[in-house]
Amino acid sequence: MNGRLPINKKTSTSKPPTYLPTRQSKTFLNYDSLENTERKNSFTDSEPAGAAAEKEQLEFFAYAASHDLKEPLLKILAFGDLLAESLSAKMEAKDQYYLSRIRHAALRMNQLIEDLVRFSKTAKRSAFFTQVNLGEVVRDVLVDLEFQIQESEARIDIHEMPTLCADRIQMQHLFQNLISNAVKFRKENETPHVVISSQAAADSKSVAVSVQDNGIGFDEKYKERIFKPFERLHGPGRYEGNGIGLAICQKIVSDHDARIFVQSAPGQGSRFTVTLPLFQEEAGR
Repeated sequence: MNGRLPINKKTSTSKPPTYLPTRQSKTFLNYDSLENTERKNSFTDSEPAGAAAEKEQLEFFAYAASHDLKEPLLKILAFGDLLAESLSAKMEAKDQYYLSRIRHAALRMNQLIEDLVRFSKTAKRSAFFTQVNLGEVVRDVLVDLEFQIQESEARIDIHEMPTLCADRIQMQHLFQNLISNAVKFRKENETPHVVISSQAAADSKSVAVSVQDNGIGFDEKYKERIFKPFERLHGPGRYEGNGIGLAICQKIVSDHDARIFVQSAPGQGSRFTVTLPLFQEEAGR
């Protein structure tokens, strides 16, 4: 598994293998390293002028967000911490509460800026197609999500997964977002159970990969809205995040000439299905 430590397996005759990561988690979404990786597919040069201009605007926006906005925000956090430290013995409870609200709002704004940068860099990056074993990708993602999985005591079942022509890094981001959401949006007092499976299409040219959970679910009238950037079905504070993960999934799916859709109901969990082509004509594979 490419030098990674093995993942524990628990098998039986009636259930697919259950994988739980066993080593310390590492940083996964390192977009600075992606920016330095100049890997582009052969048809990038023929990209339409409108798309290239849009990517240039996104790149400029990411630069402005990460530099011009974060500097004053970090100062707010720093001076807020200094103020709390110097006045800790004199502040009343309400004053401590006000300072904690300032810090919470600043941290949330900082996360929002980072999510904007993530989304813009995902839109900027071109796909690099190669043969990818999705089973290996999923197991690597579970290692990256180790702490979240252990904290929630989630059970993850992985069925047989295909090998196909895709961008490996983007596949990692796709499954990282889908699996993380499946664990995050869980019911209270119920152990999360996530099933990752695949099914070949009748034409033998594509495969449907699904991530199904037993979580809180949602009304399907929102099934289009959730794939837009920064769309949230729940108020801030109840669940972490700013609603960028599924927008990134939508971009990755578009890069692969694939489709993504969801089946869900309140209290009944969700099933996200991605239909991926086995081959990419542009990559000549």
